[in-house]
Amino acid sequence: MSSPLSIDALNARHAIPHIAGIVVGNGGLPKIQITSSAASADIYLHGAQVTSWQPAGSGEIIFLSKHSRWDETHAIRGGIPICFPWFRAKSDDPHAPSHGFVRTASWQLDSVTHEGDAVVATLTIEDDEVSRGWWPYPFRLTHRITVGAQLKLELTSSNTGSSPFSFEEALHTYYRVGDAREISITGLDGVSYLDNRRNNRQEEQQGDIILTQATDNAYLNSEHAVTVVDPVLHRRLHLEKQNSRTTIVWNPWQEGAIALSDLGDDEWHQMTCVEASNILSAAVTLPPGEQHTMTAIISTINAGDAQT
Repeated sequence: MSSPLSIDALNARHAIPHIAGIVVGNGGLPKIQITSSAASADIYLHGAQVTSWQPAGSGEIIFLSKHSRWDETHAIRGGIPICFPWFRAKSDDPHAPSHGFVRTASWQLDSVTHEGDAVVATLTIEDDEVSRGWWPYPFRLTHRITVGAQLKLELTSSNTGSSPFSFEEALHTYYRVGDAREISITGLDGVSYLDNRRNNRQEEQQGDIILTQATDNAYLNSEHAVTVVDPVLHRRLHLEKQNSRTTIVWNPWQEGAIALSDLGDDEWHQMTCVEASNILSAAVTLPPGEQHTMTAIISTINAGDAQT
């Protein structure tokens, strides 16, 4: 992989005056800072990770832990981490990094463009000696992030080698909520799910999801939209998906938060993850020369703008 460019070189190549630029973020890590008429956002090159998105007229949508570690060896706690090429622990190697290796890698910034009211940032990463130590396949990932009144994430996986491979993927979105105990999640009624807290025991969702305890569920064959209804912040957060066959709902609750050194003991009730994914039986098999794009489109509706 090529050497990373300096902040000045990145700005000379990609900055859009008064709208988008590359700045020094937390821990000295470079980030794209976007401020347009439609929305503001922060995107770190570390992990190609969105850590903030605030559409005009709305509050912050994305949760970011105040205790996150900010260095090149750790994942950012919060935002929208990219999980690839496995989800959770690697099944055949307990020493492999959780959720894969791209969320702790530095991505290349390919372009920043202004398209209408939106700003589009495209970042890429390819296999290298480090990745091949964990997973032996040549690949290329492209993350195309469209920041506007909606946040659109397009994750394209390309097989650049001569053998097929299978992978899991997730856009592990941390939503900021008023109180996780008060929200409801709609759109998954009647869907079968695997409960990771109970050895992936299969259950069927009955009605809306109401969080009352630590939750780590993978909803199967769920390609339709999901909505987080937040009565405390008076808004709905809406997730539409394409080429995503599983939906993850996760909250560590109090006991889980205490066990995570990069999440405050009381921060669990300010966040909930609802994410587009392809995991477990929905893992993607990609022939040589082929590619697969998973898309997540996030929007928000304030209570004053729609019936609740």
